[in-house]
Amino acid sequence: MGSFAMEEFVGDGVLTGLIPRFVAVGWDNVPTLKMLSSEDMDWLKLTQQQKEALELRTYLHNRCLILYADKMEASRRTLPELLSMSTLTLSSKFGMKRRHVARFVDREAAYKIAMHSSCAPPAKEESTSCVADSYNASESASRKKNLHKLESHLKLNADFDESTAKAVLDLKLNEGHIFKGTVAAVPSETRLCGCIQPTPIVNDVAPYSSIEKVSLQKLTPEYKVGAQHLVKTKAPPVKASDLWAEKPTVLLCIRRPGCIMCRAEAHQLYSRKPIFDALGFQLVAVLHEQIEPEVREFWPRYWGGMVVLDQTLGFFKALGGGQLLKENFFTGFVLNSRAIANYKAARATGFGHNFRGEGEVKGGMFVVRTGKGGVAYQFIERNFGDWAPIAEVVEICRQIQDSTTHD
Repeated sequence: MGSFAMEEFVGDGVLTGLIPRFVAVGWDNVPTLKMLSSEDMDWLKLTQQQKEALELRTYLHNRCLILYADKMEASRRTLPELLSMSTLTLSSKFGMKRRHVARFVDREAAYKIAMHSSCAPPAKEESTSCVADSYNASESASRKKNLHKLESHLKLNADFDESTAKAVLDLKLNEGHIFKGTVAAVPSETRLCGCIQPTPIVNDVAPYSSIEKVSLQKLTPEYKVGAQHLVKTKAPPVKASDLWAEKPTVLLCIRRPGCIMCRAEAHQLYSRKPIFDALGFQLVAVLHEQIEPEVREFWPRYWGGMVVLDQTLGFFKALGGGQLLKENFFTGFVLNSRAIANYKAARATGFGHNFRGEGEVKGGMFVVRTGKGGVAYQFIERNFGDWAPIAEVVEICRQIQDSTTHD
């Protein structure tokens, strides 16, 4: 798998003692750390062995194979050398399963994030002896200012190049993607010769009044090195509007944290955290039931952002125009070819999963502007396992950031 816990990412090898140094200069989470360039590594004075270890762990994390990182790093082989090994050698030497070997040797199997050079952290010319002091409030503000120049540089797969991101909305329209203003959902077909109709979706975005006063309880903070995995004492309820009072927010409404499709969606969204950071957005996951072991398993392994509990299902009702979007397992999954395809795609990640908790209430996503700016984008999980296209979400966030800058 590809956990977002920094300690699990760096492992027990040559990177272990570098966590304080990474944190001091702002590389304090796994998605950001994976974007270290060769120039960044030189600035941090990493040894060649440390550079090779970081390259290897990034490659493995992108393919959800980080469980093999310690053994591979201990072999003192570089990534190119490991990729040149035979299937039999990889299997016998590192205990790698056959399906994992196929994922490992496929160099185009994983997405990666490319960030423009103008978005790199500042002050690289300073010596590492001044690292802790250099990352003060003024430099943090300077870095954020530079990061706001970010364009939508994404690569989701081998066929998705960086120049495509800004055209995704138009492409979705041409491909039959339902996009009505700020409401989006994947198409769905009738089933059993028309006896089962697709889940109806709302045409208009949820009114701000339907979500601003939803009562939420904070279950986890945003992941930081050394952070507790759960909020120890029961946090007092807060109004949802407090979340985006000062910062626009992407809220991912999770159907069930143990579901492999939900885990895959959360993981691929949080992997783009550096992009959302650059655009000034925070990422929050919303659950509708609290099962402590499930929350502990979900965070920070599959999601490193804040997790909140919506026990009244206010956000989930808002997705359906005031009513919960529900479907049982038989009609919603067994008889739904799109849901089955979503499951197969999620299963390819190799993530673990279970069937604990309620799984019929469908989720989705909200992108909410700062203050009382309202809902800018709403995606509805029409079929089990549907998720909002990343490039579409980033483009919406970019437009909001641009409008805020111009104002």
